[in-house]
Amino acid sequence: MNLYEYLTPKSGENFTTLLEHKNIKINRIVSSSNFEPIEYIQEEDEWLVLLEGEAVLLLKNQEKTLTKGDTLFIPAKVPHTVLKTNDGTVWLTVHIF
Repeated sequence: MNLYEYLTPKSGENFTTLLEHKNIKINRIVSSSNFEPIEYIQEEDEWLVLLEGEAVLLLKNQEKTLTKGDTLFIPAKVPHTVLKTNDGTVWLTVHIF
């Protein structure tokens, strides 16, 4: 699989699981600019890198703007919401259980 071979969804996000092993799950996410923001509160830690595009997240009541190459660590049980993305924004997320 090539991380950069994808179709941008017309709305929402497409999740592709790249690896699930023991206490780790790695996903590629391709985002549309047309989506409903959802607050996530996850049981696991998450580390992410933005491979393409731009995104704005709400994390601990602060907006964080991410651009290509930016990384972010989100501890377990910390509420976070994706507020905005560009069409074709690509994320690599690593969930650590």
